[in-house]
Amino acid sequence: MAIEIKGLTKRSENYSQWYNELVVKADLAEQSAVRGCMVIKPYGYAIWERMQQTLDRMFKETGVQNAYFPLLIPKSFLCREAEHVEGFAKECAVVTHYRLKNDPNGTGVIVDPEARLEEELIVRPTSETIIWGTYKNWIHSWRDLPILCNQWANVMRWEMRTRMFLRTSEFLWQEGHCAHATAEENEARTRLMIDTYARFAEEYMAMPVVKGVKTANERFAGALNTYTIEAMMQDGKALQSGTSHNLGQNFARAFDVTFANKENKPELVWANSWGVSTRLMGALIMTHSDDNGLVLPPHLAPIQVVIIPIYKNNDQLAEVTAKIAPVIEQLRDLGISVKYDDADNKRPGFKFADYELKGVPVRLAVGARDLENGTVELMRRDTLEKETLPIEGIADHIAKLLEDIQANLYKKALKMREDMTYVCDSYDEFKERVADGGFFLCHWDGTTETEERIKEDTKATIRCIPLDGDETPGVCMVTGRPSARRVIIARNY
Repeated sequence: MAIEIKGLTKRSENYSQWYNELVVKADLAEQSAVRGCMVIKPYGYAIWERMQQTLDRMFKETGVQNAYFPLLIPKSFLCREAEHVEGFAKECAVVTHYRLKNDPNGTGVIVDPEARLEEELIVRPTSETIIWGTYKNWIHSWRDLPILCNQWANVMRWEMRTRMFLRTSEFLWQEGHCAHATAEENEARTRLMIDTYARFAEEYMAMPVVKGVKTANERFAGALNTYTIEAMMQDGKALQSGTSHNLGQNFARAFDVTFANKENKPELVWANSWGVSTRLMGALIMTHSDDNGLVLPPHLAPIQVVIIPIYKNNDQLAEVTAKIAPVIEQLRDLGISVKYDDADNKRPGFKFADYELKGVPVRLAVGARDLENGTVELMRRDTLEKETLPIEGIADHIAKLLEDIQANLYKKALKMREDMTYVCDSYDEFKERVADGGFFLCHWDGTTETEERIKEDTKATIRCIPLDGDETPGVCMVTGRPSARRVIIARNY
């Protein structure tokens, strides 16, 4: 039986409030003194680090190297690519001065009006412009290509309505920026990175995703094409969880980045960019967690196993510790992260509740009676099932159990998505049902006008044109005009 977490709203009562409370109560993050920004606390950052380390390794396996580019971008750089500046203009934070001074009226400090910058600087909303301004100095010949760079950084987009992890003014992310000699190589890299994101989401986050292409109206500002992975949260809303953009030669043209090809003739470089952010933390929470708290997939859990001794005195604690020490060593030898919580600041029941709230995949409890019987009590977080098992061989059992939990979480999330995915050909039916959540597979006539009408009527958007979806032609559910294939439409975060 689960220990109820006092004050955590049930998902069925108010999903949004449940999410906001869980982020704070599970010690993941809290609001900052800076409007729209958050403080990521150590436990939350430990999960992000697991994501970061895994993705970083996956990127490097494809030949990518890490670099770092400036936080501040000259305004003139951002203005060179027209679509790009239009797409980000409303979200830009601008640095105009470089010095403060004491207020002569004695009210503290003020901006020194004489310290205005000659050129205003934009706090990085994304780095295409500063990076392509740099690549111009790196690229001269076909021998300099490809460039496969990624940076782990923070960005600032001045959001009006924020929610921790899902949409904040400042957030952490990675952004890859690659330069290629040919359109074919560029497209291959763009597709490779969306495939990499999908593999990470499914194999590590246990989160099924749909790979697809964004519509012209939804694609990244300045891109020829945007590939996306779309996930469904437990309330049926979509969450864009990663994107990869084919930028064509737009940024090379804007920054005059050319190279001498093998015939020694000048050509514009081909570009792509790709990124995921701390939004993945929100996806992880909303995909698996329950009314008792976080449920973390073992592949990303900072603590995979917690062991809690139950004792009445120091002698009993010493006995439990001696008995469990070899198990801890065996687990760590198997590459499993373990925490042995023998602190005397909380009773076992409070510890059980705390680790349940924090989503630790496996919990072991060991007391005096277990010592006599040579057993441990084990609980798995995904199902809350408990069993008493022999301590002999428990490490190997846990290793297999963690993989079972990982697979079970994916299976459960996939079934939820399948159960909430609907084929719909009637616009009236769509309008009635879309507010209840789910992915709707609908025909669309391909026009921005129809896309905007759907959004205005229902607050739903075309999430993507699935790469492996139904390509049977039909008629648009809104206009009755011809449709090449079905798209996914849903409300989203």
